[in-house]
Amino acid sequence: MGAIAAPAQSPIQSPAPLSNQETQALVKRVLQTEIDAAHDSAHPMQYRLHKASPRLSTTKLIVETKDGDVARLIAVNDSPLSAEGQQNEAARLQGLLNDPSLQRHRQEREQGDTERARKVIRALPNAFLYQFSGIVETPQGPSYRLSFQPNPNFDPQALEAQALKGMAGELWIDVAQQRVTRLQGKRLRAVDYGWGLIGKLDEGGTLLLEQADVGNHQWRTTHMVLVMNARVLFKIIKLDTTLELSQFTPVTPGMSYQQAIELLRSSNIPESSAHPAQ
Repeated sequence: MGAIAAPAQSPIQSPAPLSNQETQALVKRVLQTEIDAAHDSAHPMQYRLHKASPRLSTTKLIVETKDGDVARLIAVNDSPLSAEGQQNEAARLQGLLNDPSLQRHRQEREQGDTERARKVIRALPNAFLYQFSGIVETPQGPSYRLSFQPNPNFDPQALEAQALKGMAGELWIDVAQQRVTRLQGKRLRAVDYGWGLIGKLDEGGTLLLEQADVGNHQWRTTHMVLVMNARVLFKIIKLDTTLELSQFTPVTPGMSYQQAIELLRSSNIPESSAHPAQ
């Protein structure tokens, strides 16, 4: 018998372009998904965080728990901790175990940071005018590529959202999972912060944020760059920070911070793993 011909494969259809109305609706819907995902505590992770600035870099292991994140410092300037550094880190973790109030204070700070981030995300649909600019391929698959310009009618009441004024850039949204894969913006002009009473953000500041599915449809930030010059009250602040988050692994839901410390203590850190995974 002759070979049976394989059925013809239908060509993969590229997502259709979006109208301006569809684009705005997509942005609003997807950013609401991001806000909802920020409330999800049912899928905690352990991961590696590499934070770099011109003068210093650190690498930490982070475990997400019901009591807030717990961190273990494992490298400074891409070199493993010295014996003294390891002793200091062990003492710090023991101090957390001995005084639960220290972890409660950290959790309160995290919750405050999360709420400020939510205020910014909530403002994004109204802060900019979005336009469909094409489809871009990413490791996750195709993403909608949207460009944005400042919305002249944007008048935020939340202090945090005022930082969005005067920015332009691009927002990428994963076509299949409807999640943000990339947000990149640059400040086109200087902007008063806190209606000019608190400070000022200089022209030229940049923000880059990248997200990815790290397994089982769980999305996490994997890369962030923040460059900004600002005046806050009478203090000049210069930020030039890069964050790389990698090696995400699920941990037991409902884990306490004490259990996380024991997990971090038992983690073996080979010298070659002091550098972040690329």
